[in-house]
Amino acid sequence: MSDIKVKICGLTRAEDLAAVAQAGAAYAGFVFFPKSPRNVTPDAARALALEAPPGLAKVALVVNADDALLDAITATVPLDMLQLHGSEAPERVAQVRARYGLPVMKAVGVAAEADLVQVQSYAQVADQLLIDAKPPKGAALPGGNGLAFDWRLVAGRRWPVPWMLAGGLTPDTVGEAIRMTGARQVDVSSGVESAPGQKDAGLIRRFVAAARADRAVPRLV
Repeated sequence: MSDIKVKICGLTRAEDLAAVAQAGAAYAGFVFFPKSPRNVTPDAARALALEAPPGLAKVALVVNADDALLDAITATVPLDMLQLHGSEAPERVAQVRARYGLPVMKAVGVAAEADLVQVQSYAQVADQLLIDAKPPKGAALPGGNGLAFDWRLVAGRRWPVPWMLAGGLTPDTVGEAIRMTGARQVDVSSGVESAPGQKDAGLIRRFVAAARADRAVPRLV
């Protein structure tokens, strides 16, 4: 079995959390963004997080959140990481990291090679990076749109901090994505749903198994 780490994002129900834990994922993500079909309240996320077994990292995804919202989330939900998925500047990332004392993952949307320029700036202030598909112009959601990007753009790239691949991954494509990019961590939301916001336990199991299968691991020749 490989050491690929999987993050399942957008959990809203107790059965989703149970499926993620049973499948062997490393991260469970909760979305705090009202426009998302996966949005949860701090109280609802707390109830879910308290069911997480030891070793399953609990991640709060926020989009351009102010301190008031982050204060409410961190005071209520037992978390292991904050994920900033908006247009937060590197200075804001550093500020959040210092204020809350939690590891911070910064999402960066990619559609072309030029989009990768900003990654280095975020790598200086974030604990992890999430390389995601850039949302279409005018999209209501910054992620979770089920869109992929050209994985060749990040093939073999290395940054000073760990990074995670996201964007339109499914149980059928995650193995190829890992082979092509060399990613050691992958993130999925809509790719394991039967409907927007409705996670499917079978798809979660298939995704984690496909990501961690030996065939998904790049081999040195």
